[in-house]
Amino acid sequence: MSIIKSEFGLALNQVATERGISPDEVIQSIETAILAAYKKEMHEAPLLEGENDGISVKVNRDTGESHLFKEEKDITPPGFGRIAAQTAKQVILQKIREAEKKTVISHYKGQVGTLVKGRVIRFDGYNAFVDIGRVEAVLPREDQIRNETYNVNNQLIFFLKEIGEDKFGNSRIIVTRTAPQLISELFKKEVPEIANNTVEIKNVVREPGERAKIAVYSTQGGVDPVGACVGQKGIRVQTVTNELGGTEKIDIIQWSADESAYLAAALSPAQIQKIEIIDKKARVTVEESQAPLAIGKGGVNVNLASKLTGFDIDIEQIKSDKPVVVEVVAEKPTPPTPEATADETTPTPEASHSAEASRDKSADKENLLDVKS
Repeated sequence: MSIIKSEFGLALNQVATERGISPDEVIQSIETAILAAYKKEMHEAPLLEGENDGISVKVNRDTGESHLFKEEKDITPPGFGRIAAQTAKQVILQKIREAEKKTVISHYKGQVGTLVKGRVIRFDGYNAFVDIGRVEAVLPREDQIRNETYNVNNQLIFFLKEIGEDKFGNSRIIVTRTAPQLISELFKKEVPEIANNTVEIKNVVREPGERAKIAVYSTQGGVDPVGACVGQKGIRVQTVTNELGGTEKIDIIQWSADESAYLAAALSPAQIQKIEIIDKKARVTVEESQAPLAIGKGGVNVNLASKLTGFDIDIEQIKSDKPVVVEVVAEKPTPPTPEATADETTPTPEASHSAEASRDKSADKENLLDVKS
């Protein structure tokens, strides 16, 4: 195709090259928009589908000049060039925006299922809108952590959930703060053993903002999967907790092929007495003192353990067989010093018993003397 050297042609080609828009597509859109503008200006009724009034528009690709024709006769009204130029400008700008949006959406389609860092730019009381770089994303109400606030300029990490459409058919990027995958990706970012597949995440369940459980397994002998995720002095798990707002407690347990051992670990920190498994139902016996730990506040612990393991868990309580020992701590007497006299020394039980015996013997001796007299 020959290079057009007119100002209009150069601008058209430049925009088409930079924005990835086809010049022919832009010209066709301009012609359609000019025809609609003409009919609106002339107060003509819109055509029904399939009808054709014979009016057409031709735009000169060299100069940008436009004319209207009806049955090959030029019917361009005087002064219509200004309207046509304004319409062409609006169409080109709209095409640029559409092309940029398509390019950006196409870019983020490849990032679905990954973490994105964003800044809250507004909150309408239901949805939060987040600037994630080149485009604006939406954080719907159902994807928000219940006890988390989204103030303007708050910077958070999100999980790119999907690219959907709004009610007008426009594409929109949807992010979430409640997906279990958010925890998986955060641990993958913080724990090198997970990134290099030495430690594998088997499952993650969570009650957003309250508690989460993550089951991990080591594919290499000698590697502690739980210790790798916790980190030295708990630094790794604490980093993940902070990214989630700081209030969500994360239980890291070791996955096991032994279903009983896996269930016992999933119900931590409770101590389990017995587990009976029938199909996908588990009857777990615990002592009364351990029942609140096994169930958790509002049943959150047992519910998460059930989701993590895939078993329906029934908690049964038993009384402890161990006797209750009540320890009474009495105040110990101060031991006598060597300088203390016999009167100042507190008598021991043996000394008291000896003193009573001496008094009894003296009394018996006095009674015997009285009888002899």
